[in-house]
Amino acid sequence: MFPVSGLSCFRLRPLVLSVMALLMGGSSVVCADNIEFNSDVLDLTDRANFDLGQFARSGYIMPGTYVMTVHVNKQELPEQSVAFYAPDDDPEGSEACISPELVEQFGLKPDAKKRLVWWHQGECLFTGSLQGMSSRGELGTASLYVGIPQAFLEYASDNWDPPSRWDEGISGVIFDYNLNAQTRHQQRQGGQANSLSGNGVVGANLGAWRLRADWQARYDDQAGSGSSPQKSLDWSRYYAYRAIPELGAKLTVGEDYLSTSLFDNFRFAGASLVSDDQMLPPNLRGYAPEVTGVAGSNATVTVSQQGRVLYETQVAAGPFRIQDINGAVSGELDVRVEEQDGSVQAFKINTANIPYLARPGSVRYKVSAGRPSDWQHQANGPVFGAGEFSWGVSNGWSLFGGGMAGGDYAAAAVGIGRDLMQFGAVSLDVTQSFATVPEEGRLSGRSYRLNYSKNFDEFDSQVTFAGYRFSDQDFMSMSEYLDAQTFGQRTQSSKEMYTVTFNKQFRESGLSAYVNYTHQTYWGSPDSDRYNLTLSRYFDAGRFKNLSVSFTAYRSLYNNVTDDGMYLSLSMPWDGAGSISYNNTWNRNNTTHQVGYYNRLGDHDSYSLNVGQGSSGSTASGYLSHRGDVAQVNASASYQEGSYSSVGMSLQGGATVTAQGGALHRSGAQGGTRILLDTDGVPDIPVRGYGATSNTNRFGKAVVADVSSYYRNKVSIDLNALPDNAEATRSVAQATLTEGAIGYRRFDVVAGEKAMAVIRMADGTTPPFGATVLNSKKQEVGIVNDGGSIYLSGIKPNEQMTVTWNGSAQCVLALPKTLPNSDTDLLLPCRILAEGA
Repeated sequence: MFPVSGLSCFRLRPLVLSVMALLMGGSSVVCADNIEFNSDVLDLTDRANFDLGQFARSGYIMPGTYVMTVHVNKQELPEQSVAFYAPDDDPEGSEACISPELVEQFGLKPDAKKRLVWWHQGECLFTGSLQGMSSRGELGTASLYVGIPQAFLEYASDNWDPPSRWDEGISGVIFDYNLNAQTRHQQRQGGQANSLSGNGVVGANLGAWRLRADWQARYDDQAGSGSSPQKSLDWSRYYAYRAIPELGAKLTVGEDYLSTSLFDNFRFAGASLVSDDQMLPPNLRGYAPEVTGVAGSNATVTVSQQGRVLYETQVAAGPFRIQDINGAVSGELDVRVEEQDGSVQAFKINTANIPYLARPGSVRYKVSAGRPSDWQHQANGPVFGAGEFSWGVSNGWSLFGGGMAGGDYAAAAVGIGRDLMQFGAVSLDVTQSFATVPEEGRLSGRSYRLNYSKNFDEFDSQVTFAGYRFSDQDFMSMSEYLDAQTFGQRTQSSKEMYTVTFNKQFRESGLSAYVNYTHQTYWGSPDSDRYNLTLSRYFDAGRFKNLSVSFTAYRSLYNNVTDDGMYLSLSMPWDGAGSISYNNTWNRNNTTHQVGYYNRLGDHDSYSLNVGQGSSGSTASGYLSHRGDVAQVNASASYQEGSYSSVGMSLQGGATVTAQGGALHRSGAQGGTRILLDTDGVPDIPVRGYGATSNTNRFGKAVVADVSSYYRNKVSIDLNALPDNAEATRSVAQATLTEGAIGYRRFDVVAGEKAMAVIRMADGTTPPFGATVLNSKKQEVGIVNDGGSIYLSGIKPNEQMTVTWNGSAQCVLALPKTLPNSDTDLLLPCRILAEGA
C-alpha cells in the first residue's frame, strides 16, 4: 500500500484522475489525514520505480513563487505573482501568501478589512480571519481560487465589479482610424467625383493617464471640372484624461467639449472633473446617443458635433440604426446621409439623458474651468467656470442645480427629480441667464425643462426618453453669447423643443414598433422637425416560415427643406443563412422597387445583391462586409441607368503596441478600451470578445476592441476552431477595465506535434512511473508511463525539455531536428542534470 497524507478534498485534472483510478483499484478514497492507494493493481515491470509525489498531498504546491490567475468567487483578476510558504504549524505543507496588495483587489467592505489577521511577518492574510473564507492553488491551471462569502464584499453584479477590482491596464500606444473612399461617375455630364475621408485617434497610455489627439482629413477631386482638388487635415483636439475611482469621476485636461446635463455644450481648453456614469452599475447608467434614418442607396453616414466628426461609416440601402457612439457625447449632433448619386439628407438630433437623479445620500457633480477655443486651438472667449450637482436627498427624491459664469455672461439652474418607481422617473428644472451683448445690451431670460423616462415591462414598452423645453426670447446659452461676441449679433435662439423615443412590443401579434420624434422652434428662425417610425413583424405563411415585414417612414424639416421617405421590406429565409427580399423605397428624388438576396458566410462575412426598377430607370447594387483580423472592411457598388455608377469602400481598424507586444486589429470606439491577448507566442489562435473571432498574429498576439469600460468583459479562445497542433490549457479570461485602458491577458497554449516516445537514462534505466515532462515554457506535455513510454503533445523539433520527479527536475532530453512520422516511436535519451543545476 502507498500512504498519502491528505490536506483536503480537491478537484483533480482528468489525467491525474485516471492515474488515481489505477492506483486505488477497488478501494475508495476519503477525505482524511491519511489516504492509502492500492498500488498492487498497477501492472508495472518495475514495481519499485514509480513517483507519485505530485499526487501525495491533495492541493500541495511546493514552496516558491508562481505566476497565477486569481479567481475571487466567479470573478477573475489579472495574472500576478503568488508566493507559497510552509505554515508555522505545518513545516511540510504549503499555503498561498495572499498579500495586502492582492487583498485590495478583493472588494472587501471596510468592516471586513478591520477584522483581517496576518501571518509571515504581516505579509500574508490568514484566511481564517473571515468565517467561510478559503483559498486553494492549482498548478494545472496556474490559478489561485479564493472563496469569500458575499456578505463581506462590496456590491457587485453579474457584469459589474466594485472599483477595487478595476484594471488600469498596461502602458502602450494606439492608432485608430476610419477611412472612407468613393468614386462616382456621372453618365450624363461625364464628370468623375473622387473623395477620400478619414478620422481617428492617436494616443498613448501611461499608467492611469490616457493621452489622446483626434484627427480628421478629407480629399475631394472633381475630375474634369477644372477646379483644384480640395484637401484638409485637422488635429481637432488634444487632451488627456484619467479615472479617479475614489471619487467616481473622470479628470480631463486639454481641449474638450463641456460635459453638462443642465447647460449647453461648447468647445473649450481647460480642465474638468466629472462624475462618470460609466462607473455606475449598468442599471444606473444613462443612455448612449442613437442615430436612426433611411438610406435610399448605399450611402455614407457622418455624425458630427460642432464640426468634429464623431462617427462615419458606409451603410447599405434601407433603414440604419447607429448605436455605438460614445455614451459620453452630449448635446446636439449633426447627421449627414450622402447617397451614391450625390444627394444629401441632413438633420439634427439631440442626445437623450435620463432625468438627473442620484441614489439616496450620494452626490454626482461636474466641474469645469477654462476658456472657449476654436479649431485653430486659439482662445475665443473669456475665462469661465461651470459646475453642477445632483444630490440624492432621500429615497426617490433628488435635488440638482448648477451655475456658469464668464465675462459678461452668467447662468444659474435649479431643479428637482423624483423616482416614481413603477411609474418611471421625472425631473423639472429652470435656468436663468444674464448676458450683455453688442447692440442689445443687458438681456435676461429663463428656460424651463421637463424630462421623463420609464420602462413599462408589463406592457412590453419603453419610453427611453421624453422631454420638453421652453426658453424665453431673451434667454441665452453660453454658445449664443460667444457667437454674439464674435459676430456682433445673436444667432438663432431656441424657443421650444419636444423630443421622445418610444419602443413597444406586441407579443401576441409578433409586432414591434419604434418611434423617434423631435420638434424644435426658434425665435426668428424656421422650425425643425424629425419623425421616424419603424414597424416590424415576423410571421409564417403556409409552408413559408419566419417571414418578416418591415416598414419605416420618416420626415425631416430642416432649413425650410422638407425631406420625406418610406421604406418597405418583405424578406424570407432562403438556403440556410441567406434570405431573399422585396424592397420598396420612396423619397423626394426617386421611387425604387428592388429584389435582393442577402447571405452570411460564417461569422466574418456577409453580402447583399439587389436589382430593381425606379422612376429614373433600372438600378443595381451590391454590398459586402468583412470582419477581418486587422480591419472591418465594407465595400459597395451602385448603378442607376442613365444617371450614375459608383463604387465605395470603408476601412475601420487600429494598431496597438505595448511592451508585451502589439497587433493590428478591428476597432471599437475610437481611442477606447481594448484587451491585448497573448497566446504564448502561438500564431493563428482564434480569440474573441463579444463579436467575430480574430486570429493571433505571427507573434501570438491579438487585440480585442469590442469591450466596454467598467464592465466585466469576457474574452476567450474559440476551442472549436483551434488548429490541430495546438491545445489550450486555459481558454477564458475576464477583465474589468477603466476607460481607454489597454488590458492584457495571457492564455496558456501548447503548440506543436504529437508523438509517442520512450525515455531512457544513460545507464539504461527509465524515469519512474508518474514523472512529468515540461517544455521550455514550463508547460506539462506528458506523464511517464511504465517502461519510460510517454505520449507527448505540443513538441517542436530541436526543443529541449526537462523530466521531473521527487519534486524537482532530474534530467533533460533533446528532440531531434526532424520529427519522425506518427507511426514511429521516438527514443529520447535523458541527460542527468548536474547537482545544483
